[in-house]
Amino acid sequence: MTSGYFVLGVLLLIGIVVDLLWTTLWVEGGAGPLTSRLMAVTWQTVRWVGGENSQVLTLTGPLILTVGFTVWISLLWAGWTLVFAGAENILIDTIDGGSISWVERIYFTGYAMFTLGNGDFAPRGGVWQIATVLVTGSGMLFITLGVTYILSVLEAVTQKRSFATGISGLGIQGDEFVRNAWDGQEFQGLDILLNTYVTQLNTLTSNHKAYPILHYFHSEQPEQAPVTSIAVLDDALTILEFGIPAQERPSDAIIENARSSVESYLEALHGTFIEPANHAPPPPALEVIRDADIPTNSDDEFTSALGDLEKRRRTMLGLVESDARQWPTSRDT
Repeated sequence: MTSGYFVLGVLLLIGIVVDLLWTTLWVEGGAGPLTSRLMAVTWQTVRWVGGENSQVLTLTGPLILTVGFTVWISLLWAGWTLVFAGAENILIDTIDGGSISWVERIYFTGYAMFTLGNGDFAPRGGVWQIATVLVTGSGMLFITLGVTYILSVLEAVTQKRSFATGISGLGIQGDEFVRNAWDGQEFQGLDILLNTYVTQLNTLTSNHKAYPILHYFHSEQPEQAPVTSIAVLDDALTILEFGIPAQERPSDAIIENARSSVESYLEALHGTFIEPANHAPPPPALEVIRDADIPTNSDDEFTSALGDLEKRRRTMLGLVESDARQWPTSRDT
């Protein structure tokens, strides 16, 4: 054996430890370089295989979690194996006393890393005994970190689907959302709902920064998809701010706070996961609002406001399309 194996093993260990700690512990850092590329490649592969089939796309998130965890552990195992292949006579065969093969090195580092107790081989000398302790310690630490990360991601997936369901329960289009929030005389209670949505959306934004893999957990049902629900919410906020007279809508502060939360969500995903679409989505229809006898501003005033929001709305459409979905216009999408 040569020292080249040792150097390669150390470099591999450094790389995988950095990526694992970056992904699991650095909340503001998103995913590590290796994990980021793995997520993107897996998503593109599943999209290539399944196209727009939602049932196939629902496999992406669990697949990335499984593959990512497997890659972390496999590379950690491989790195330690190469370290223990960096010199002759590092390990002792306690049974036969013969030479050590590659399979036996893999076996030794594996049972040490997975804390299986004493095996048929033992490290020679104090340095390699300490190295064996590090193998066991790294196995316990990083397997625990990986499992904890997976559980945290699954909890965040549940939260984002709960948020999406809450919005879609009031409407699957922005104009429908506004119409259903009108009680015939005013938007009573809508300010409380908007504050609730803001809290949930801020949590979702924080979770996306901590666990970028959340973006790849695709829901088969559009009603449970945050990207479409956020598009619905943003359209509803646009109608409320620019399509409804000030005396009839909820507090401007509440609406602006909600719009700011949506903007923060888009900023968290912009560049990494989404790019603005080439065109803006279909505009909300004030006719639906008027049919419910809700006071509205003029069409010209509303259309002018939409023009100022074109970039934001193109980004919103890019968000929806990044999840292999169509803009929410009917219950068939």
